[in-house]
Amino acid sequence: MVQAVALARNEEGIGAALGILKQQFGERFQTGAAIREQHGHTTTWIVNQPPDGVVFAHSTQEVADTVKICAAHKVPIIPFGTGTSLEGHVNAPAGGISIDVSQMDKVLEVNAGDLDCRVQPGVTRMALNTHLRDQGLFFPIDPGADASIGGMAATRASGTNAVRYGTMKDNVLSLEVVMPNGEVIRTASRARKSSAGYDLTRLMVGSEGTLGIITEVTLRLQGIPEAMSAASCSFPSVEAACETVMAVIQYGLPVARIELLDALVVKAVNSYSKLSLPETPLLLLEFHGSDASVAEQAETFGALADEFGGTGYAATTTAEERTQLWQARHDAYWAMLALRPGCKAVATDVCVPISKLAEAVVAVNAKAEEIGLIAPIVGHAGDGNFHASVLIDMDDKDEVARAEIFVSWLADLAIALGGTCTGEHGIGQGKRPYLIKELSGAVDVMVAIKRALDPDGIMNPGKIFS
Repeated sequence: MVQAVALARNEEGIGAALGILKQQFGERFQTGAAIREQHGHTTTWIVNQPPDGVVFAHSTQEVADTVKICAAHKVPIIPFGTGTSLEGHVNAPAGGISIDVSQMDKVLEVNAGDLDCRVQPGVTRMALNTHLRDQGLFFPIDPGADASIGGMAATRASGTNAVRYGTMKDNVLSLEVVMPNGEVIRTASRARKSSAGYDLTRLMVGSEGTLGIITEVTLRLQGIPEAMSAASCSFPSVEAACETVMAVIQYGLPVARIELLDALVVKAVNSYSKLSLPETPLLLLEFHGSDASVAEQAETFGALADEFGGTGYAATTTAEERTQLWQARHDAYWAMLALRPGCKAVATDVCVPISKLAEAVVAVNAKAEEIGLIAPIVGHAGDGNFHASVLIDMDDKDEVARAEIFVSWLADLAIALGGTCTGEHGIGQGKRPYLIKELSGAVDVMVAIKRALDPDGIMNPGKIFS
């Protein structure tokens, strides 16, 4: 595992807080090793740094009470949703208390006429869409994992639908947040726009638990489209697939999803999901709208793909076939693991301008081959965001070292191309070295905000900043 920097511990404060929290929460405060390790769990290669205790909160008031206790004793606080974050966000480098909000999982209000809803942070995206389905509504952000809404807001998540529906920052109307002193604030109203003061909602979305703990989220919803069509198209090269994506965006085709799978991923998906796709670079697409508009979009894409050598183009409106195709995409992580049994997949993401996507993906394939790594690529190609999943034998120190070089090189490449070191995974612990390279002096402004709101540095310390 890659080592994470440990921070100084406040042993006296932690000991005092543990005693108070045990008395206040009883069985809903746990200090067992297994529970603590699970709440320090990270799905990347960063070493586990467990908290000293875990509070299972049931309400905003309980979160606020816990924060006040920790603030009084200057004890670190780490929010926890479902634990699917990828950059060490839930680790506790200075120890402290994990506040698990997974049992705060109620849909509090649905305003169908206004296309919005209010939920607790532990509601997962799949549970929310199941709840909304009978009202003809859905929440479009789909990061792949069945993540919690609170966690998705905290990490500014994105996913396969971002090209049409945007990311979390575009779909969160308001937040209820417990601040580092235990005060509860609401960042905005349900109104679709406002000029009332600073945009605190956008400040909190993507703050990764370093400024406060999200306890309610008001979300923008969409109507379930009248018709949906899924499609796949193979290409002779990654360049041809990426040039097609650029043509689609420039043409203004309102595609809902457009995903890139390189040849290695297609091979893995075929084996894992029992498909028979040509083992060349592939685009998976989805079109939303009326029956007529969906048919027109599919036809237009087919014509564009032809110009770049696209073959085997096939579209379907059958729900079962659409589900099979997208389930295969969501299972790509597990499929890639099967390419090298016994190894770990370290997923890293970057995002570049659409015009630079082909250059970036080709360079990544070449770099992986040059240093002897297997690094299949999948991407939310419609917005220039892609993931390289490096398959590593974690017992091979030389291979781990080469993988670290590769991940660092990839972040630097994206920044040099006018992009970002992370399109949707967030900074956490893993991407901290690249934030200053990307934003330079703007990081000083972020640090000033952090110090102003959290002067004792108790909110998720060691994340985003050193």
